[in-house]
Formats: sequence, structure tokens, C-alpha cells
Amino acid sequence: MRSIWNGAISFGLVSIPVKLINATESHSVSFRQIHTEDGGRIRYRKVCELEDREVSQAEIGKAYEDADGSMIPITDEDLSHLPVPTARTIEIVAFVPQERIDPLQMGSAYYLAASGATAAKPYTLLREALERSDRVAIAKFALRGRERLGMLRVAGDAIVMHGLLWPDEVRAPEGVAPDTGVTVRDQELDLADALMDTLGEIDLDDLHDEYREALEEVIAAKAAGEAPPQAPAEAAPGKVLDLMAALESSVRAARGARDGEGAGRAEEAEVRTLPQRERPARRTPKETGGKKSTSTAARKTAAGKPESSTARKPTAKAARPAKKTADRASAKKSTDKATGATAAKSTTGKSATDKSMTGKGTTTKGTTGKSTARKTASSRKRSA
Repeated sequence: MRSIWNGAISFGLVSIPVKLINATESHSVSFRQIHTEDGGRIRYRKVCELEDREVSQAEIGKAYEDADGSMIPITDEDLSHLPVPTARTIEIVAFVPQERIDPLQMGSAYYLAASGATAAKPYTLLREALERSDRVAIAKFALRGRERLGMLRVAGDAIVMHGLLWPDEVRAPEGVAPDTGVTVRDQELDLADALMDTLGEIDLDDLHDEYREALEEVIAAKAAGEAPPQAPAEAAPGKVLDLMAALESSVRAARGARDGEGAGRAEEAEVRTLPQRERPARRTPKETGGKKSTSTAARKTAAGKPESSTARKPTAKAARPAKKTADRASAKKSTDKATGATAAKSTTGKSATDKSMTGKGTTTKGTTGKSTARKTASSRKRSA
């Protein structure tokens, strides 16, 4: 790999000659501008506005544009006198835990390669010291005409340097977060945790740029004189779901994709928190008990049904007097029998007419008691 900068790492009194190599590369597809009528290239030319002619690179210098639009020329000699000790040195200024570095500050990444055999041992020493301390080195260096901030860490057997933004170059997130109060329920957090657990981890090597691959297919088809592939049909508009329903659907879809039982992706939906509906006032409960039975009996009687059909469902209170009535009738029957037997023995001198009358009276009382008991028993059976 080609180096873009040569210098040394300053580690206290230790100097480590190194070469700076880009650790990343871009695979994005770039385009050229053309004239649509004839396909000719469109190029930018550097033209002097005062002379209205194109100038070469050797004739081009630097200048600072002032607020009033005037140009202040700055030469390379002016820049060479700047007090920049890091012009060819990566100066380590501190060692801190990696958690102290905000990812927002991290920029381009570079490999630091040992330059020459003499750099092998101090290079290895710094790498082992960083790995054992579990910390990263904060350094200052100059690249492309400006001083920069960097972070050195260990990656495998190499030392990697990440360019960092200066702290004052990171903007504060003012006005980014929602300015309205939002309450998240425990059930929603539980579903979010379940969704994260279901999705699980992924090997980053399996991820690829699908847009770039599709773009390359279009270019290949056009180069071969073929029609480019058609874009897939647009998905239907997302359904409006509340947050809980969207989370539950996402968890089900993720589990199905993980187990190979369902579609690979959850149905896309526009998530909106539905407003809570006002609960209607509770209605007064209907009256129960005797009033309901009375009204029911009245309706049945008015319909022309016999009263006996209404009496088939006596209440518990009505059943108690019926039981007492039956007990009284049974006791009275026993008393009448005992009285009739005693009278027959003691009144032997009475006439046959009196006996006949006594027998009739006894018979009448006994018949009345039996009739009352039968009605009461029938009423008890119906109530049961």
C-alpha cells in the first residue's frame, strides 16, 4: 500500500519512524458530466477572472478572502514560519481509556507502518504497551496544511490512528431531541428489549452495499446494449399502527425470520401513537330483587298467562313462610287426631247422632289440614 505521509511518532524521548497509509477506501461509483446532445465531456477549467484566460497549476497560489471580498495572498514561505512542531511528527500527548472518546469526533482511519528495521522494536514496544494498558494514545499531527488531532489504538498486530475532530468542531445537539414530554411505558420497553434480543448480533462482513451492486448491473446492461433491470414495485403505503402494535409485529416478524418460518422483514408501517379514547361514564346498575320480579309478573299477567305460572319462581323469603305453614298444618293434624280418639273413649254415653256429628267435624278438620299441607308441599317443590 502506498504511504501518504512520512514522519515519526514521538513517544517521550522515543522516536519511531513511521509511514501513514490510508486504512479505508471508497467503492462508490462516480460519474462524469457530459453534454447530453453529443456525449462530449464537460470539464472545469481554471480561468483568471481579470485576464479571462486559463492558467496552469504553477501559476496558482493561496489567498484568504476577507469579509469585504478582498484577497490576502498567503505564500508557502509564510506558512513555513508557523510554530507547528507536528509538521513531521505524531506527538503523543496523553493516554486515556477508549470510552472517553466520543464517536462523533472520530474521522478518517490510517495505518501506521514501521519505517525501516530500526523502527521495529520501538513500534512493537508502543503496540504492546497500548494493548496491556487497555488505553488509547491521544496525539497531535499535521497533515495537508493543518494540525489535526488523532487517536492511536491497536488493531491486530498494527497500530491504527483515527483522525479526531477538535472538541469545538462537534456541535451540541440543541433542538434535536423532542421538546415535548413523552412517557414510555414498561410494556413498550419490554417489547423493545425483546425485539433487540430477537434480532441478535450480526457478522459485519455479511453486510454489503446493495445500491452499488444494483447500479453496477445497470451500467453493465447499458454497456452491453441491453435494457436496464426494472426497479422492484413500490411497497404499499404503511398501515397506521400504534407503537405497541408495531413493536409486537416487529418481534413476530424477527422471530419468524430467525427461525426461517416467516418473511425476512417486518411489515413496514408508519408508527403513530393513537390518542387515548375517553372512557364513557359508568351507567347506574339496573334495579334487582323484588321490583324486577314484580314487573316481570305484571307483564306475564298482562299477557294473559295464568297467575300460577308467575308463582312458580317464589323468592327465598316466600319459601320460608310456606315451610312454617306446612309445619303448623302437620302439628294441627296430629292434635285433631289425638283429640278425636280421646273424645270417642270418654263420651260412650252420647247418642249416635253426637258421634256422627263429632265424626263429621273431625273429618272436616282433617280434610282441611291435608288440603293445606298438599298446597304447601306443592309450593315447596315448585320453589326447589
